[in-house]
Amino acid sequence: MGSFGTGQTVVRRDVHRSGRVWSELALRVVADTGEALVTACPPGAQARWPALYAQARGEGDRSVRTEAFDAMASGRWELTGAVWQETDLLLWKPPTAWFSVNAFFVPDGDGRRLRNWYVNFEHPTRRTEAGFDTLDLTVDLVVTPDLTRWEWKDEDEYAHVRRLGIVSDTEHRAVEAARGEVLAMLAELSGVFAQAQRWSSWRWEPAWPTPCLPQGATSAERVAPEGG
Repeated sequence: MGSFGTGQTVVRRDVHRSGRVWSELALRVVADTGEALVTACPPGAQARWPALYAQARGEGDRSVRTEAFDAMASGRWELTGAVWQETDLLLWKPPTAWFSVNAFFVPDGDGRRLRNWYVNFEHPTRRTEAGFDTLDLTVDLVVTPDLTRWEWKDEDEYAHVRRLGIVSDTEHRAVEAARGEVLAMLAELSGVFAQAQRWSSWRWEPAWPTPCLPQGATSAERVAPEGG
């Protein structure tokens, strides 16, 4: 598929191996190059999440997140409408990487400031006419704005989804390799981190309307499973 245009609305979908959509988020394209697809959204961007996951976010109850993963393993979950909250999101997704690098921006006086970098370990990109598909594999790396400190996040949930079989042995090996790749990028200030200063000063384009999810087939609850 061809490149997306700057400012174009695209949809990131997390798609389970069964072909069922786990979540989707409306984004706008910041840049689309051979190096990465860079997208963004502000608070209010339309999303759809599993109902249990939305409940966990609303109540701050991690035990409900565990129930959501149990539902994923069983293949039975319902999606509910939601909106992105609190932060401006900038998402940098290399096409073949088992991760994305995200930057979260929060209010600071009359402007915004970079709160932290956030590396999400996930499937490589599968482009669609409406955007791209991936699958969040749960474990994450949280990095300070100056790139000097980082810590792993949700290792307990990662162990749980491994036990449930949501993350296969093959996927686990890919995640382990991606962890090493990301730590090397941080140590060497390579990849997106080579442009950290530039990206840390990024701001949402005020002329862009808040992105909305398209109606119809692009938001279908089931898509063709990988390889099928």
